[in-house]
Amino acid sequence: MDKKTYSLIENYMLSCMKDSAHDREHVYRVLFTALDIAHTEEGVDFDVLITACLLHDIARKEQNENPSLCHARLGAEKAAEFLKENGFSADFISKVRHCISAHRFRGDNVPESLEAKILFDSDKIDATGTLGIARTLVYNGAHGEMLYTLDKNGLPSDGKDDAEPSFFQEYRFKLENVYSKIMTKRGREIAENRRKTAVSFYNNMLFEVREPYKKGRELLDGFLNEG
Repeated sequence: MDKKTYSLIENYMLSCMKDSAHDREHVYRVLFTALDIAHTEEGVDFDVLITACLLHDIARKEQNENPSLCHARLGAEKAAEFLKENGFSADFISKVRHCISAHRFRGDNVPESLEAKILFDSDKIDATGTLGIARTLVYNGAHGEMLYTLDKNGLPSDGKDDAEPSFFQEYRFKLENVYSKIMTKRGREIAENRRKTAVSFYNNMLFEVREPYKKGRELLDGFLNEG
C-alpha cells in the first residue's frame, strides 16, 4: 500500500469518528497492535489488514444513534461502498468487508480469514487491562450509565447477574471474558500481560464502593434508632 492510498482511507476514517470511547486513537491502537500480531504470522495480506483496521469502527455513530443497528455489519457495507467508489477490486472489497463484519465481540459472524482474526484480536486487546477499563468508564459516562447497581441487600452488586447496564455489569459480561476469545498466539501474549491490572482494578473498586455501605448503614441505623 502506498502513502497516497493509506491517506485516502485514513481521511475517510477520520471523517467518521465521533465516539469518545471509539475514537481515532482507538483505531490507531488497533492498527498498531494488528501489525505487531501480523509480524508473527505468515501469509498476511497487509493491504487488507490495514484497510480493515482503519475502517472497522466507521459506523459507530450510527449505532450510537440507533442501538438496534450493528456497527460491524453497517460499517462493512459503508467500507465496501467507499472502496468501490474509489476503484478497489471486488475481491479486495470482499475480504475487507468480512474482516469488519466479523470483528464485533457480541457478533455471531465468526472471523474466518487470518486478517479477520488479527483485527478481531487487536480490537479485543484494546478492551483488556487498565486501558479497557478506562475506555469502558468513558463509554458508560457518555451514555449515562452507572458505576454499579445495588443488590437485594442494598450493597453494590458485583455485576455478575445484573441486567441493568453499569461498569461492573460490563466488566463481568465482557471485560473479564475477553481474554478467552483471543485467537492468535501473539494476541494472547499481549492480552495476558494486561490481565492482572484489570482484575486488580475491579477488585479494588468493588471493595471501595462496598465498604462505605457496610459501615455507613450501621452508623446511620444507630443514629436513627437513637432518635
